[in-house]
Amino acid sequence: MKIIVIKFGGTSVGSLDRIKKVTKIIISYVKRKYRVIVITSAMSGVTNELLSKTRKIAKEFSNSEKDVILSTGEQIACALIAGKLNDLGYVSRSWLSWQIPIMTEGKYSSSRIVSVYKNKVLNYLKKGGIPIIAGFQGINSDNRLTTLERGGSDATAIMCARFFRARECIIYTDVEGVYTTDPRMVKSAKKIKKISYEEMLEMASLGAKVMQPASIQDARLNRINVKVKSSFKNKNGTLITKKNKISSNNVIRGISFTKNDAKFTLIGIKDRPGVAASIFKPLYQNSVNVDMVVQNISGLGKETDLTFTINIDDLSKTHKLIIKNKLIKYKKLIIDKNVSKVSVIGVGMVTTPGVTYRMFKALAEKKINIEVISTSEIKISVLVNKKNLKKSVETLHKEFKLDNL
Repeated sequence: MKIIVIKFGGTSVGSLDRIKKVTKIIISYVKRKYRVIVITSAMSGVTNELLSKTRKIAKEFSNSEKDVILSTGEQIACALIAGKLNDLGYVSRSWLSWQIPIMTEGKYSSSRIVSVYKNKVLNYLKKGGIPIIAGFQGINSDNRLTTLERGGSDATAIMCARFFRARECIIYTDVEGVYTTDPRMVKSAKKIKKISYEEMLEMASLGAKVMQPASIQDARLNRINVKVKSSFKNKNGTLITKKNKISSNNVIRGISFTKNDAKFTLIGIKDRPGVAASIFKPLYQNSVNVDMVVQNISGLGKETDLTFTINIDDLSKTHKLIIKNKLIKYKKLIIDKNVSKVSVIGVGMVTTPGVTYRMFKALAEKKINIEVISTSEIKISVLVNKKNLKKSVETLHKEFKLDNL
Protein backbone atom coordinates (compact mmCIF):
# COMPACT_ATOMS: atom_id res chain seq x y z
CA MET A 1 0.00 0.00 0.00
CA LYS A 2 1.09 3.56 -0.76
CA ILE A 3 0.64 5.00 2.75
CA ILE A 4 1.04 8.67 3.62
CA VAL A 5 0.71 10.30 7.05
CA ILE A 6 -0.58 13.87 7.17
CA LYS A 7 -0.94 15.90 10.35
CA PHE A 8 -2.94 19.08 10.90
CA GLY A 9 -2.04 21.59 13.61
CA GLY A 10 -4.40 23.50 15.86
CA THR A 11 -4.70 26.54 13.59
CA SER A 12 -5.38 24.30 10.58
CA VAL A 13 -8.44 22.86 12.36
CA GLY A 14 -9.21 26.04 14.31
CA SER A 15 -12.74 26.54 12.96
CA LEU A 16 -15.44 24.62 11.09
CA ASP A 17 -14.53 26.43 7.85
CA ARG A 18 -10.89 25.40 8.29
CA ILE A 19 -11.91 21.80 8.97
CA LYS A 20 -13.84 21.83 5.69
CA LYS A 21 -10.64 22.98 3.94
CA VAL A 22 -8.67 20.22 5.69
CA THR A 23 -11.06 17.57 4.33
CA LYS A 24 -10.41 18.88 0.80
CA ILE A 25 -6.66 18.42 1.35
CA ILE A 26 -7.24 14.86 2.60
CA ILE A 27 -9.43 14.04 -0.41
CA SER A 28 -6.75 15.38 -2.80
CA TYR A 29 -4.37 12.66 -1.54
CA VAL A 30 -7.06 9.97 -1.73
CA LYS A 31 -7.65 10.90 -5.38
CA ARG A 32 -3.93 10.35 -6.01
CA LYS A 33 -4.37 6.75 -4.80
CA TYR A 34 -2.70 7.23 -1.42
CA ARG A 35 -3.88 5.37 1.67
CA VAL A 36 -4.13 8.34 4.00
CA ILE A 37 -3.59 8.30 7.76
CA VAL A 38 -4.60 11.62 9.32
CA ILE A 39 -3.30 12.91 12.66
CA THR A 40 -4.96 15.93 14.19
CA SER A 41 -4.24 18.39 16.97
CA ALA A 42 -6.97 19.99 19.06
CA MET A 43 -8.68 23.06 17.62
CA SER A 44 -6.59 26.15 18.43
CA GLY A 45 -7.25 27.50 21.92
CA VAL A 46 -9.03 24.37 23.18
CA THR A 47 -6.06 22.91 25.08
CA ASN A 48 -5.42 26.20 26.90
CA GLU A 49 -9.12 26.41 27.78
CA LEU A 50 -9.05 22.88 29.22
CA LEU A 51 -5.89 23.66 31.20
CA SER A 52 -7.57 26.74 32.62
CA LYS A 53 -10.42 24.60 33.96
CA THR A 54 -8.00 22.35 35.85
CA ARG A 55 -6.35 25.37 37.48
CA LYS A 56 -9.68 26.88 38.50
CA ILE A 57 -11.13 23.77 40.12
CA ALA A 58 -8.10 22.64 42.17
CA LYS A 59 -4.79 24.02 43.44
CA GLU A 60 -3.10 20.65 42.94
CA PHE A 61 -4.68 18.88 39.96
CA SER A 62 -3.16 15.44 39.36
CA ASN A 63 -1.27 15.04 36.09
CA SER A 64 -2.99 11.72 35.35
CA GLU A 65 -6.45 13.31 35.46
CA LYS A 66 -5.16 16.37 33.62
CA ASP A 67 -4.13 14.07 30.75
CA VAL A 68 -7.65 12.64 30.58
CA ILE A 69 -9.07 16.14 30.22
CA LEU A 70 -6.47 17.44 27.74
CA SER A 71 -6.87 14.44 25.44
CA THR A 72 -10.49 15.42 24.74
CA GLY A 73 -9.38 18.35 22.57
CA GLU A 74 -8.01 16.10 19.84
CA GLN A 75 -11.04 13.81 20.19
CA ILE A 76 -13.37 16.65 19.15
CA ALA A 77 -11.26 17.56 16.11
CA CYS A 78 -11.07 13.89 15.04
CA ALA A 79 -14.82 13.43 15.09
CA LEU A 80 -15.47 16.66 13.19
CA ILE A 81 -13.04 15.73 10.39
CA ALA A 82 -14.36 12.15 10.12
CA GLY A 83 -17.95 13.37 10.21
CA LYS A 84 -17.35 15.84 7.37
CA LEU A 85 -15.62 13.17 5.25
CA ASN A 86 -18.59 10.83 5.80
CA ASP A 87 -20.91 13.64 4.73
CA LEU A 88 -18.92 13.94 1.50
CA GLY A 89 -19.34 10.23 0.78
CA TYR A 90 -16.01 8.89 2.08
CA VAL A 91 -15.53 6.10 4.61
CA SER A 92 -13.84 7.56 7.67
CA ARG A 93 -13.84 7.27 11.46
CA SER A 94 -12.01 8.66 14.45
CA TRP A 95 -9.40 6.55 16.26
CA LEU A 96 -8.36 7.29 19.84
CA SER A 97 -5.05 6.10 21.27
CA TRP A 98 -6.54 3.28 23.33
CA GLN A 99 -8.39 1.88 20.30
CA ILE A 100 -5.22 1.33 18.25
CA PRO A 101 -3.39 1.27 20.75
CA ILE A 102 -0.55 3.81 20.86
CA MET A 103 1.70 2.85 23.79
CA THR A 104 3.69 5.41 25.77
CA GLU A 105 6.14 5.50 28.64
CA GLY A 106 7.37 8.21 30.98
CA LYS A 107 5.63 10.77 33.14
CA TYR A 108 2.07 11.96 32.68
CA SER A 109 1.87 15.13 30.55
CA SER A 110 5.28 14.45 29.02
CA SER A 111 5.18 10.82 27.84
CA ARG A 112 6.97 9.45 24.77
CA ILE A 113 5.53 7.01 22.22
CA VAL A 114 7.30 3.64 22.25
CA SER A 115 5.06 1.60 19.93
CA VAL A 116 2.02 1.79 17.66
CA TYR A 117 0.02 -1.41 17.13
CA LYS A 118 -0.88 -1.16 13.48
CA ASN A 119 -3.05 -4.19 12.58
CA LYS A 120 -6.50 -2.66 13.20
CA VAL A 121 -5.70 0.53 11.32
CA LEU A 122 -4.01 -1.37 8.46
CA ASN A 123 -7.10 -3.54 8.00
CA TYR A 124 -9.21 -0.40 7.97
CA LEU A 125 -6.95 1.17 5.32
CA LYS A 126 -7.18 -1.97 3.15
CA LYS A 127 -10.97 -1.62 3.16
CA GLY A 128 -10.67 1.92 1.85
CA GLY A 129 -11.22 3.74 5.13
CA ILE A 130 -9.59 7.03 6.12
CA PRO A 131 -8.48 6.80 9.77
CA ILE A 132 -8.45 10.09 11.69
CA ILE A 133 -6.13 9.52 14.67
CA ALA A 134 -6.07 11.73 17.75
CA GLY A 135 -2.59 13.16 18.19
CA PHE A 136 -0.88 14.11 21.45
CA GLN A 137 -2.10 11.05 23.38
CA GLY A 138 -1.37 7.43 24.19
CA ILE A 139 -1.87 4.84 26.91
CA ASN A 140 0.70 3.53 29.37
CA SER A 141 1.36 0.10 30.89
CA ASP A 142 -1.29 0.81 33.56
CA ASN A 143 -3.86 1.30 30.77
CA ARG A 144 -4.19 4.99 31.66
CA LEU A 145 -4.45 7.81 29.14
CA THR A 146 -1.29 9.89 28.80
CA THR A 147 -0.41 13.00 26.83
CA LEU A 148 2.85 13.96 25.19
CA GLU A 149 4.59 17.31 25.55
CA ARG A 150 2.79 20.36 24.11
CA GLY A 151 2.96 20.10 20.33
CA GLY A 152 3.10 16.32 20.69
CA SER A 153 0.77 15.64 17.76
CA ASP A 154 3.88 16.06 15.57
CA ALA A 155 5.42 13.13 17.46
CA THR A 156 2.26 11.07 16.90
CA ALA A 157 2.52 11.71 13.16
CA ILE A 158 6.22 10.86 12.97
CA MET A 159 5.90 7.67 15.02
CA CYS A 160 2.87 6.59 12.96
CA ALA A 161 4.94 7.19 9.82
CA ARG A 162 7.61 4.93 11.29
CA PHE A 163 5.37 2.05 12.38
CA PHE A 164 3.13 2.14 9.29
CA ARG A 165 6.19 2.55 7.02
CA ALA A 166 4.66 5.55 5.31
CA ARG A 167 6.19 7.01 2.16
CA GLU A 168 5.82 10.53 3.47
CA CYS A 169 5.02 12.43 6.64
CA ILE A 170 3.58 15.88 6.01
CA ILE A 171 2.98 18.41 8.78
CA TYR A 172 0.35 21.00 7.83
CA THR A 173 0.53 24.20 9.82
CA ASP A 174 -0.20 27.93 9.52
CA VAL A 175 3.16 28.78 7.91
CA GLU A 176 4.50 27.85 4.48
CA GLY A 177 7.55 26.05 5.84
CA VAL A 178 10.73 26.70 7.82
CA TYR A 179 12.21 30.18 7.37
CA THR A 180 15.73 31.53 7.85
CA THR A 181 14.24 33.42 10.81
CA ASP A 182 10.83 34.59 11.95
CA PRO A 183 9.36 36.66 9.05
CA ARG A 184 7.57 38.79 11.63
CA MET A 185 10.98 39.87 12.94
CA VAL A 186 12.83 40.15 9.61
CA LYS A 187 10.73 40.87 6.53
CA SER A 188 13.47 39.58 4.19
CA ALA A 189 13.43 36.10 5.81
CA LYS A 190 13.40 33.35 3.19
CA LYS A 191 11.77 29.93 3.15
CA ILE A 192 14.30 27.08 3.33
CA LYS A 193 13.66 24.30 0.77
CA LYS A 194 15.63 21.62 2.64
CA ILE A 195 17.09 21.53 6.14
CA SER A 196 18.88 18.81 8.11
CA TYR A 197 17.42 17.16 11.19
CA GLU A 198 20.32 18.56 13.20
CA GLU A 199 19.77 22.14 12.06
CA MET A 200 16.02 21.93 12.56
CA LEU A 201 16.49 20.44 16.04
CA GLU A 202 18.77 23.32 17.04
CA MET A 203 16.41 25.92 15.56
CA ALA A 204 13.39 24.45 17.37
CA SER A 205 15.28 24.13 20.66
CA LEU A 206 16.46 27.72 20.34
CA GLY A 207 13.12 29.37 19.71
CA ALA A 208 11.73 28.44 16.27
CA LYS A 209 8.15 27.28 16.86
CA VAL A 210 7.44 25.33 13.65
CA MET A 211 7.87 21.91 15.32
CA GLN A 212 8.43 20.48 18.77
CA PRO A 213 12.13 19.54 19.39
CA ALA A 214 11.28 16.03 20.67
CA SER A 215 9.35 15.33 17.44
CA ILE A 216 12.32 16.35 15.31
CA GLN A 217 14.53 14.06 17.39
CA ASP A 218 12.08 11.20 16.75
CA ALA A 219 12.26 11.92 13.01
CA ARG A 220 16.07 12.00 13.10
CA LEU A 221 16.43 8.76 15.05
CA ASN A 222 13.97 6.94 12.79
CA ARG A 223 15.16 8.62 9.55
CA ILE A 224 11.66 9.86 8.69
CA ASN A 225 11.64 12.59 6.04
CA VAL A 226 9.20 15.31 7.15
CA LYS A 227 7.61 18.00 4.98
CA VAL A 228 6.26 21.17 6.60
CA LYS A 229 3.56 22.90 4.55
CA SER A 230 0.79 25.46 4.95
CA SER A 231 -2.82 24.28 5.05
CA PHE A 232 -3.87 27.73 3.82
CA LYS A 233 -1.71 28.06 0.68
CA ASN A 234 -0.95 25.37 -1.88
CA LYS A 235 2.80 25.94 -2.06
CA ASN A 236 5.90 23.80 -1.63
CA GLY A 237 7.08 23.72 1.96
CA THR A 238 10.31 22.65 3.65
CA LEU A 239 11.77 19.13 3.67
CA ILE A 240 13.51 18.05 6.90
CA THR A 241 15.95 15.28 6.00
CA LYS A 242 19.49 13.86 6.33
CA LYS A 243 22.27 16.43 6.10
CA ASN A 244 24.04 14.54 3.29
CA LYS A 245 20.98 15.16 1.09
CA ILE A 246 21.37 18.90 1.40
CA SER A 247 23.62 21.10 -0.71
CA SER A 248 23.89 24.76 0.21
CA ASN A 249 26.42 27.52 -0.24
CA ASN A 250 25.30 29.06 3.04
CA VAL A 251 27.34 28.11 6.09
CA ILE A 252 24.58 29.49 8.31
CA ARG A 253 21.07 28.26 7.53
CA GLY A 254 19.02 30.10 10.11
CA ILE A 255 18.81 32.59 12.98
CA SER A 256 16.73 31.65 16.04
CA PHE A 257 15.91 33.72 19.08
CA THR A 258 14.06 33.54 22.38
CA LYS A 259 12.28 36.27 24.33
CA ASN A 260 11.58 34.36 27.54
CA ASP A 261 15.01 34.31 29.20
CA ALA A 262 16.19 35.37 32.64
CA LYS A 263 19.83 35.68 33.74
CA PHE A 264 21.12 34.87 37.24
CA THR A 265 24.61 35.93 38.35
CA LEU A 266 26.12 34.83 41.66
CA ILE A 267 29.11 37.01 42.55
CA GLY A 268 31.88 36.07 44.95
CA ILE A 269 31.13 32.36 45.38
CA LYS A 270 33.62 30.53 47.59
CA ASP A 271 35.39 28.38 45.00
CA ARG A 272 35.74 24.67 45.74
CA PRO A 273 35.28 21.39 43.88
CA GLY A 274 31.57 20.65 43.42
CA VAL A 275 30.29 24.18 44.03
CA ALA A 276 28.58 24.34 40.61
CA ALA A 277 26.89 20.98 41.23
CA SER A 278 25.65 22.31 44.60
CA ILE A 279 24.01 25.23 42.81
CA PHE A 280 22.40 23.24 40.01
CA LYS A 281 21.29 20.10 41.90
CA PRO A 282 18.17 21.66 43.50
CA LEU A 283 17.28 23.28 40.17
CA TYR A 284 17.42 19.86 38.48
CA GLN A 285 15.38 18.30 41.29
CA ASN A 286 12.68 20.93 40.75
CA SER A 287 12.58 20.61 36.95
CA VAL A 288 14.27 23.94 36.21
CA ASN A 289 16.05 23.75 32.86
CA VAL A 290 19.37 25.63 32.92
CA ASP A 291 20.48 26.85 29.50
CA MET A 292 23.64 28.96 29.16
CA VAL A 293 26.36 28.81 31.85
CA VAL A 294 29.50 30.94 32.30
CA GLN A 295 31.98 30.74 35.20
CA ASN A 296 34.78 33.22 35.90
CA ILE A 297 37.54 32.49 38.41
CA SER A 298 39.13 35.40 40.31
CA GLY A 299 42.82 36.16 39.91
CA LEU A 300 43.65 34.54 43.25
CA GLY A 301 41.51 31.51 42.49
CA LYS A 302 39.61 31.69 45.79
CA GLU A 303 36.34 33.08 44.48
CA THR A 304 34.28 32.64 41.33
CA ASP A 305 31.36 34.38 39.62
CA LEU A 306 28.78 32.15 37.99
CA THR A 307 26.15 33.23 35.45
CA PHE A 308 23.37 31.06 34.05
CA THR A 309 20.11 31.51 32.17
CA ILE A 310 16.68 29.90 32.61
CA ASN A 311 13.19 30.26 31.22
CA ILE A 312 11.58 33.33 32.76
CA ASP A 313 8.60 31.22 33.85
CA ASP A 314 10.95 29.56 36.36
CA LEU A 315 12.33 32.84 37.72
CA SER A 316 10.45 32.89 41.04
CA LYS A 317 11.08 29.20 41.70
CA THR A 318 14.79 29.54 40.90
CA HIS A 319 15.17 32.63 43.08
CA LYS A 320 13.68 30.79 46.07
CA LEU A 321 15.85 27.72 45.52
CA ILE A 322 19.05 29.81 45.36
CA ILE A 323 18.16 31.70 48.55
CA LYS A 324 17.29 28.49 50.43
CA ASN A 325 20.45 26.69 49.32
CA LYS A 326 22.66 26.40 52.44
CA LEU A 327 25.47 24.67 50.55
CA ILE A 328 26.63 27.80 48.72
CA LYS A 329 28.00 31.11 49.96
CA TYR A 330 28.15 34.18 47.74
CA LYS A 331 28.42 37.95 48.12
CA LYS A 332 25.70 39.11 45.74
CA LEU A 333 22.90 37.77 43.54
CA ILE A 334 21.90 39.71 40.40
CA ILE A 335 18.79 38.83 38.37
CA ASP A 336 18.21 40.29 34.91
CA LYS A 337 14.91 39.81 33.06
CA ASN A 338 15.80 42.12 30.17
CA VAL A 339 17.79 39.63 28.12
CA SER A 340 17.20 37.60 24.95
CA LYS A 341 19.12 34.80 23.28
CA VAL A 342 20.10 34.95 19.59
CA SER A 343 21.59 31.94 17.80
CA VAL A 344 23.14 31.28 14.40
CA ILE A 345 22.77 27.68 13.16
CA GLY A 346 24.32 25.68 10.33
CA VAL A 347 26.03 22.32 9.78
CA GLY A 348 28.57 24.13 7.59
CA MET A 349 30.13 25.65 10.72
CA VAL A 350 31.88 22.33 11.40
CA THR A 351 34.22 22.80 8.43
CA THR A 352 34.20 26.59 8.04
CA PRO A 353 36.47 28.78 10.20
CA GLY A 354 35.65 32.39 11.02
CA VAL A 355 31.93 32.15 11.81
CA THR A 356 32.43 33.20 15.43
CA TYR A 357 34.56 36.18 14.40
CA ARG A 358 32.02 37.32 11.79
CA MET A 359 29.16 37.06 14.26
CA PHE A 360 30.92 38.99 17.03
CA LYS A 361 32.31 41.61 14.63
CA ALA A 362 28.88 42.24 13.05
CA LEU A 363 27.27 42.74 16.47
CA ALA A 364 30.12 44.96 17.66
CA GLU A 365 29.75 47.23 14.63
CA LYS A 366 26.13 47.81 15.65
CA LYS A 367 27.28 48.50 19.23
CA ILE A 368 25.47 45.42 20.56
CA ASN A 369 27.07 44.05 23.72
CA ILE A 370 27.32 40.28 24.20
CA GLU A 371 26.61 39.20 27.79
CA VAL A 372 26.94 35.39 27.59
CA ILE A 373 28.21 33.01 24.88
CA SER A 374 27.34 29.35 24.29
CA THR A 375 28.49 27.11 21.42
CA SER A 376 28.07 23.66 19.91
CA GLU A 377 29.31 22.10 16.67
CA ILE A 378 26.55 23.67 14.60
CA LYS A 379 25.39 26.72 16.56
CA ILE A 380 26.61 29.81 18.39
CA SER A 381 24.27 31.50 20.88
CA VAL A 382 24.72 34.88 22.50
CA LEU A 383 22.75 36.68 25.18
CA VAL A 384 21.97 40.33 24.47
CA ASN A 385 19.88 43.04 26.05
CA LYS A 386 16.24 42.58 25.04
CA LYS A 387 16.12 46.08 23.49
CA ASN A 388 18.77 44.90 20.98
CA LEU A 389 17.01 41.68 19.97
CA LYS A 390 15.50 42.86 16.67
CA LYS A 391 18.68 44.69 15.65
CA SER A 392 20.77 41.60 16.47
CA VAL A 393 18.62 39.25 14.38
CA GLU A 394 18.51 41.67 11.42
CA THR A 395 22.27 42.23 11.60
CA LEU A 396 23.17 38.53 11.64
CA HIS A 397 20.61 37.69 8.95
CA LYS A 398 22.31 40.20 6.68
CA GLU A 399 25.88 39.29 7.71
CA PHE A 400 25.42 35.64 6.72
CA LYS A 401 23.61 36.58 3.49
CA LEU A 402 20.37 34.86 4.40
CA ASP A 403 18.53 37.76 2.72
CA ASN A 404 19.82 36.42 -0.62
CA LEU A 405 18.81 32.75 -0.46
